[in-house]
Amino acid sequence: MADIVETAVNAGNFNTLVKAIKAANLLETLKSPDFLTVFAPTDEAFAQLPKETLDSLLQDIPKLKKILMYHVAFGDIRSDDLVQIEEAETLEGSVVAIESTNGVIKVNDANVLKTDILADNGVIHAIDAVLMPAMVAGK
Repeated sequence: MADIVETAVNAGNFNTLVKAIKAANLLETLKSPDFLTVFAPTDEAFAQLPKETLDSLLQDIPKLKKILMYHVAFGDIRSDDLVQIEEAETLEGSVVAIESTNGVIKVNDANVLKTDILADNGVIHAIDAVLMPAMVAGK
């Protein structure tokens, strides 16, 4: 198996996320041996953002880092955990809401498209939107 970053690269639909991770200097964090769970926006999710927004985030590293860290939770949270918990603490410092209804899992307002993409140091769940932490979304 591979670490979270290599797994995301190999999946093929997280290219924008990987580019953002590299830009924010978060490779080391996501390659660490600590188990992490990544709620990973697909390339399509990033494409929903206005191009100017994405471009400005790639220039504003502190803000980009904050947003990316909001997509990463502590621990190894698998799909069977997602249906039982209501929130997860993120590396950014706040929590994301997790809701499971009739087999549909949501993280905040994003739908989980694919669960349990396993890596050596954690798990990736593909989501259909970019999550914004409150202090970033409010600005």
